[in-house]
Amino acid sequence: MEFNRRTALIISTVGGATAGLSALSVSSTGEAGAALADPATKTMLLTGADADHTVDWEFQVTAGRRAGEWGTIPTPSNWECHGFGSYHYGGDLVPEEKGNYRHRFTPPASWAGRRIFLVFEAAMTDADVRVNGVSAGPAHQGGFYRFRYDVTALLRLGQENLLEATVSKESADASVNDAERRGDFWNFGGLFRPVSLQAYPAARIDRVAIDARADGTFAAHVTLAGVTVAARLTAQLRGLDGTAVGGAFSVAVASGATGATLTTNAAHPPLWTAETPNLHQVELTLVSSTGVPLHTTVERFGFRTIEVRAGDGIYVNGKRIVLKGANRHTFWPTSGRASSPRLARLDIGLMKDMNMNAVRMSHYPPDAFFLDLCDELGLYVLDELTGWQRHYDEGAGAPLVEAMVERDVNHPSILFWDNGNEGGWNTALDDDFGRYDPQRRPVLHPWTTFSGVDTSHYQTYSSTASKAAGTTVFMPTEFLHGLYDGGAGAGLNDYWKLMGGAQRSAGGFIWALVDESVVRDDRGGALDTHGSRAPDGILGPYREKEGSFFTIKDIWSPVQLASPAYYDSVFPASFDKTVKLVNRYDFTNLRMCRFSWQLLAFPAPGGGSGHRILAQGQAEAPAVAPGDTGAVTLGLPADWTGADALRLSVTDATGRDVSCWTWRIRKAPDFAANLVKPATMGSVTAVETAAGVTLVAGATRVTIGKADGRLTGVRRGSTPVSLANGPVPAGGAATLTGFGHFRDGTGWVVQADYAGDLTSVRWRLDANGWLRLEYRYRATGDHDHLGVNFDYPEANVRGLTWLGDGPYRVYKNRLRGVQPDVWHKPFDDTATGASGFAYPEFKGYHARTCWAVLDTTEGAVTVVAAEEGLYLRLFTPAVGPDPQNAVVTYPAGGVSFLDGIAPIGNKFHGVAALGPESRPNAATGDYHRTVYFRFGA
Repeated sequence: MEFNRRTALIISTVGGATAGLSALSVSSTGEAGAALADPATKTMLLTGADADHTVDWEFQVTAGRRAGEWGTIPTPSNWECHGFGSYHYGGDLVPEEKGNYRHRFTPPASWAGRRIFLVFEAAMTDADVRVNGVSAGPAHQGGFYRFRYDVTALLRLGQENLLEATVSKESADASVNDAERRGDFWNFGGLFRPVSLQAYPAARIDRVAIDARADGTFAAHVTLAGVTVAARLTAQLRGLDGTAVGGAFSVAVASGATGATLTTNAAHPPLWTAETPNLHQVELTLVSSTGVPLHTTVERFGFRTIEVRAGDGIYVNGKRIVLKGANRHTFWPTSGRASSPRLARLDIGLMKDMNMNAVRMSHYPPDAFFLDLCDELGLYVLDELTGWQRHYDEGAGAPLVEAMVERDVNHPSILFWDNGNEGGWNTALDDDFGRYDPQRRPVLHPWTTFSGVDTSHYQTYSSTASKAAGTTVFMPTEFLHGLYDGGAGAGLNDYWKLMGGAQRSAGGFIWALVDESVVRDDRGGALDTHGSRAPDGILGPYREKEGSFFTIKDIWSPVQLASPAYYDSVFPASFDKTVKLVNRYDFTNLRMCRFSWQLLAFPAPGGGSGHRILAQGQAEAPAVAPGDTGAVTLGLPADWTGADALRLSVTDATGRDVSCWTWRIRKAPDFAANLVKPATMGSVTAVETAAGVTLVAGATRVTIGKADGRLTGVRRGSTPVSLANGPVPAGGAATLTGFGHFRDGTGWVVQADYAGDLTSVRWRLDANGWLRLEYRYRATGDHDHLGVNFDYPEANVRGLTWLGDGPYRVYKNRLRGVQPDVWHKPFDDTATGASGFAYPEFKGYHARTCWAVLDTTEGAVTVVAAEEGLYLRLFTPAVGPDPQNAVVTYPAGGVSFLDGIAPIGNKFHGVAALGPESRPNAATGDYHRTVYFRFGA
């Protein structure tokens, strides 16, 4: 077994390097005597297994921090992340920056007679390797690829040996630098993936390339070495539990043979798809003519067939699929490109939590354990040869294609090979992929049309509509660029209506999964996104969930509502306890899912956040085939309408949440009626001055300006409350035409009338301290914002608790993914992707707000909406540098009550180039809204 495959996964699962290595009979540098049985490959780790399990080597960097100083560095790692050298983004490199490594090790004497290879999983970027002072072979060039040297003759078995490596951050080959080091991503240096010794028997199985089809046909193309006498290659297919699949099969091997092919056919094997990641393994044994095992190895694979049907779609196992994915860099803020199975599992889990079924490796092949986990957990993969807008020369690129495909060929998760990115392909390499891949996977040129697939990047909504209706399979490998808070989920609902259902649409890949923010120890630990170049993620650098995460999860859920508009505007009227659903899975019947419901009660202001569960139950999963519509029946109690909300949750067969909807049974007028009770006694006094009218109800004092009818002052006892200067129209103007005030039962009314967009404002303070604001305005045509504004100093704010859709802010083109509940969040000034990194962000638009309590240094300010559909705007969010088109407009003031909000653009497209949800609000005439305020207690 080669170390890089499942070894690291077991180490990660066990939780410690020593336990994992021991379990697999893999020698660590401290346990040189541990070994596998003779016919198997023996592996000895020289570095640690991954970024979570490292081994210190001696190290010196030639430039930058600590230049010329010998010390130690954990391996595998990028040296910038451990205080050495300099940080570089894109082409901004220091050519003379090199890392010198030294490590002493003792291979076991029992390895005598074996062929021993020194294996590097990757090194950035050129590696010159010496063993005991002697060159191991030509310097390797290319930073993301496995390479090895035959060091059999250089080792002193049973004795201490010295390994030295000089790793150059900048390659001596200009085309390698063009392809890898001039790209739009962070450049690092070092031995960032494991280094090991692998000892093979003299006659060996060198590598295996498998072609296992959905019809059960199986072929293993085996490369042999050291076969000096006639032998036989035998094989046995098995499930992962060891159960034999069919009988053993074999082929004769002649003396001197360098290859052999074994074939068989499995009867109706469980097939691999991202929804059903069924895996198999093949045991291969090279035996002598007398039946003595010479070498044995095990390869894992899956039965599946990938097809691109011209002018039709992408098919897996004969069924058309739609890819829903993101572009992923291998990245962690404190370790750079050095990773681990733990981090890989984290990323895959988060992608699957968003209901993604695919990932594009941008812009290089990942760690082998990442692909292992994609195989196991179910994720389609586009595996990519580096080439960011520039390509390798054929001489440099050909061995890298070979290394990439030979390492990754047996992963069923890989559907396509990407030859570079955005023009960074050398067409002379296109046919090289097939030389090492018996499956003949299609090769893509991400950004253009190749192999029958149009992968065009960053199309407008209109060009996406044209391509989705065209004659070529359309699958953008980058779309809806996620700079800061733009793109990603914003605009996706419109795009996916085009891309998710069109016959020749095969889905697409959002740019990008994570913000690439490096911890800079030369800047006091600050996170550096290189300005606006790297904060493009759906997730923050430490995998914080940004708002688009939940929007994508909702839109890409395989279980969709058949009539979503009913739940937005009609429910609970005429609800018959059944929910009609659409099955958007490609292979899975909904009967494999679990459906559960809950009836919820929300606390009132002051009662905390969250909800109480009044009743709950399971619903029988309906039998609904992929693409079909069906219904789930909920066994709700007779008094279900007495709850505040109904929640329906769907989990898949693994227990992962795929859909969740919460529908309010009680609406904003119901909550307002329960919270705002009219006074039954007492009165309000009014004092008029030249400037305004002050209303007094107990400890509450409210002043309305006579010049404009706006709130000019509030006091609660001796404490001023700084809410003021409203209501002001969010768009347009208002000229006061009339002003008056009068007693109204237990309250007092101030009435203001206007000419212009705002038509009237009526204030009423009741004796119990509730202040009612009724306002009317008129608007027609297109508007970014509809509603009114107030001023409030954000410096006074400490937090917010509210009943409404949350916990994330919304935009007009990113309304999905939020849920009604009572939410709480502290104040923050996060600039999404750029600074603060507190999520959910405090500032912005909050949808369908029923009530809100603003916690301030001046006491609580409670706001209650009397009608449905209120957007509560809180202040204007900070934005990182150079947002380009990833911007959204906000009205004046700090607090707004809105009927219409603005959309957000993305890096490459302003809102005018996006879909219908990104259009301005089309105003329809007269608007009326009532809002209640309470200050302090």
